[in-house]
Amino acid sequence: MIKNTILKLKCLILLGALMATAVSADRIKDLTDVAGVRSNQLVGFGLVVGLQGTGDGKDLPLSAQSLKTLLSGLGVSVDGPVSDFDLGDAMASLASQNAQKEMKLENVAAVMVTAEMPAFAKPGQRIDINVSAIGVAESLRGGSLVMTQLRGVDGNTYALAQGAMTVTGISEDAAGSSVTIGVPTSGRIPNGGMVERLVETPFDSSEYIVLNVKDNDFSTSNAITQVINTTFGAGVASALDAVSIAVMAPSDSSQRVAFMSMIENLDVTPGEPPARVVINSRTGTAVINRNVRVNAVAVTHGTISVRITATNEISQPGPFSDGVTAGVTNADIDVEEPNNQMFLFQPGVDLREIVDAVNQVGATPSSLIAILEALKSSGSLRAELVVI
Repeated sequence: MIKNTILKLKCLILLGALMATAVSADRIKDLTDVAGVRSNQLVGFGLVVGLQGTGDGKDLPLSAQSLKTLLSGLGVSVDGPVSDFDLGDAMASLASQNAQKEMKLENVAAVMVTAEMPAFAKPGQRIDINVSAIGVAESLRGGSLVMTQLRGVDGNTYALAQGAMTVTGISEDAAGSSVTIGVPTSGRIPNGGMVERLVETPFDSSEYIVLNVKDNDFSTSNAITQVINTTFGAGVASALDAVSIAVMAPSDSSQRVAFMSMIENLDVTPGEPPARVVINSRTGTAVINRNVRVNAVAVTHGTISVRITATNEISQPGPFSDGVTAGVTNADIDVEEPNNQMFLFQPGVDLREIVDAVNQVGATPSSLIAILEALKSSGSLRAELVVI
């Protein structure tokens, strides 16, 4: 009975250790990307029709020209040629030209269409589409995108886009007042694009599968290599540098997919990130990771405020004098400098001690940024200072 109890306790301790290790570890799929397996950006030019008078066809010649080209491709003749001179035909042509001049295209807008085609996308699959006005259209609300070709960087057409748009922004104006909520000149078409061409990837043809670490780190690259070799055998994975890891993979596609499925779910403890302080001076945000250290240094921080007040008075001349009444401005200048105490950093202090010391003197976010920049300039801050 006692032996069974001891065995159960050992199993519980081992299970707790494994759970603690799993919590602190990350999966390989969260730390790396497979080389060649990436999305591709597509772009195209199109027309949005069906707008409620908020298009740019009347102000942008590009929209009218594009619509004319589209109609010509559909067999609609916009400019009818005159074969022989005839008074009736001439009058009809003149009437047609006047009609064209009076034709208004407020319901048409020229737009740029963009999309991102995911890796391994096959012909016939649907992708999301983004539509943005490029002219002076006031709103794309209620419009529909006419069939548009989406091209890649090589100039080939990889998808077609068409459909009704969803626009969350709205713009209204009346009696000289206007209200705009959101961005009415851009919208989306969920599943509005259809893939027409396959993008070749080296995943199923290359001898090795290369894993690229998202964060450039030798420790993480080495840890991933050791975990793969421990699980599948020595020599399966080899680290090329701090980013790339070459993994031998089966030649059969189904076995290769199963092999990658097992690799990407392995748990790895990544290396500690380098000491870094990130500062956003526009928002007053400062982020310090736990690896930041400070050498022995004394810091004091204070601001000088100068306040000037002016009092306007009238100076009256004395009785029976030849003086003239004049205005006099009396200025009062007050200079204040807070008596902030100096605090001392001991060698090798960690993040908690830095934050506590700064909070004790009541430093504001802007003051904290100034202190960190001064520490870096003095050589006392053992961290990379990043200003965004």
